[in-house]
Amino acid sequence: MKTSFKFGLLIMLSFSLMSSMCSDDDDDNSQSNNNAQTIQAVTTEAQSGDWIITYFYDTDQEETNNFTGYTFTFGANNQLTATNGTNTYTGSWSVTDSNSNDDSPSDVDFNINFSSPPNFEDLSDDWDIVTHSSTKIELIDVSGGNGGTDYLTFEKQ
Repeated sequence: MKTSFKFGLLIMLSFSLMSSMCSDDDDDNSQSNNNAQTIQAVTTEAQSGDWIITYFYDTDQEETNNFTGYTFTFGANNQLTATNGTNTYTGSWSVTDSNSNDDSPSDVDFNINFSSPPNFEDLSDDWDIVTHSSTKIELIDVSGGNGGTDYLTFEKQ
């Protein structure tokens, strides 16, 4: 009798262990679905109009004024345009669920790339999304090299 009780207990523990192991797969699929939903939502929000930078903090100082007067348009085919009526700069943008610095499955990045001018090159990075809505996108980047933290906020114009 004691042997069959131990055997039954062993089987129940085995099923319990297997079911808890399976839930990790479910969590990964759920996280993947959440990432896809976040990527779609942020992409739709960004493409929904023109944006301005209301805050840019680069490691050790605020540099928001470098972008005063510029309107940013997150267009189709990953084209990013910044214009102030006189100067127009083009770059690229995307929203992805991975980057080279963080392999976390819940990582969704807002990627910006400008090759010029130097002030706009400072925006080039794979930013982590802090918050997003139809009127505001707040981003953060913690540098792997010098450990500095940058903040970038876009607000719909």
